[in-house]
Amino acid sequence: MELHSEYNEYRISVPQEFENVFTHFYFAENSSEFSITKKLLPTYQTILLFCFGESATMSTREKTVIQIDKCMVFGPVRQAFEYTLPSGSSILVANFKDDAFFRFFGKISIEQPARHPDELLEENCFTDLWHQLISLHSTSGQVNHILEFCRPYLQHRDSTSQLLSSFENDLLNPIKVIAEQTQQTERNIQRKQKEQFGYSLKELARYNRFLKAIKIIEKETERQNLVKWFTIIDECGYYDQSQLIHDFRHFINISPAQYLKFQQEICNPRS
Repeated sequence: MELHSEYNEYRISVPQEFENVFTHFYFAENSSEFSITKKLLPTYQTILLFCFGESATMSTREKTVIQIDKCMVFGPVRQAFEYTLPSGSSILVANFKDDAFFRFFGKISIEQPARHPDELLEENCFTDLWHQLISLHSTSGQVNHILEFCRPYLQHRDSTSQLLSSFENDLLNPIKVIAEQTQQTERNIQRKQKEQFGYSLKELARYNRFLKAIKIIEKETERQNLVKWFTIIDECGYYDQSQLIHDFRHFINISPAQYLKFQQEICNPRS
């Protein structure tokens, strides 16, 4: 659509030092004359969002609308939501990786809905940070400022969390393997996964299956190929077409066919 020609968005990679803390930063700005609404795919990440200019809004599946004046923390993002940038608005988003949110703030609010981030700490530090960021004239400068700000709060990752984060063998049960490696009970490993990452490994496996389907769809549409649904079902490990549709409904509240139709209006932060 023509009005989207003045909507600018891009990802910003992080230095190697912070690669186990943030996956990336995301920037978007609306310099058109109209408000622009997009749907954000679920990420299973906790995110810290700063808003500049006109206030942005986000809308949940239950149609709850939240206004974002300066900054907000929410996640892990399990289901898609819509966000609207009015004319003259921009956002900068920090995407926490794995257990990084826990390493900053401990158990506080990792299962909670969207909150003003100043509630997470005793002092009014995030609003102060927003005021510091708005005085900077480049997005890269803002990102570097956030990284330096975060440095004193970050705790070291323990060995169990490191094993959970790096486990890649799909044929083995990570809970069982890590429990044996660390001489802990499986229940303790499950508790730590849920407490520090904010989700279970079963939830994550379902999400990764869905994300794999999304990536195949995006690749085929980029090549202008016809999407072969039964190939996706087979490659992603779905039982049948109804299970694929159920996952689309669960994560983004639309059918696979509707996803194809509205793909330009959907933001995939993982791509």
